[in-house]
Amino acid sequence: MRTYDFSPLYRNFVGFDRMANLIDAASQASANTASYPPYNVARLSEDSYRIELAVAGFSEDTLELETHENVLTISGSNATETANDDVEYLHRGIAERGFERRFQLADHVKVTAAELRNGLLTISLKRDVPEALKPRKIAIENSDQKLITPQPSGKEKAA
Repeated sequence: MRTYDFSPLYRNFVGFDRMANLIDAASQASANTASYPPYNVARLSEDSYRIELAVAGFSEDTLELETHENVLTISGSNATETANDDVEYLHRGIAERGFERRFQLADHVKVTAAELRNGLLTISLKRDVPEALKPRKIAIENSDQKLITPQPSGKEKAA
């Protein structure tokens, strides 16, 4: 029996917690999933999430965040395109290429903040479901209660 790791599917879907079982049943992990830049997706509470991207070498000027129709797009232009001709590299392990990473957001998930510190881009997300769309409890009335309240008779008033 084969065991599949579906964690790559969950990384790009933020706020779709209820759909996890459907994704497991209908999807397979893709071997061609892009891995640059590396990132984490964390759930901080039921309605609050955080995405962390390792973007060493990028600055606020070379990064762009955009949301459109429930898709968060993070892109970085070539951070250190300026090649130094005086330097001969023996090994180039630091990625210096541009990127574009997309995250599909659930309905009502909004970006609340973005911060770049020590080469780590942190994006805070919050699910804010309008009151009209939230589930609400309906009270069940007791059927034994009388629907018409008795009116006092005239005799009781005279007493």
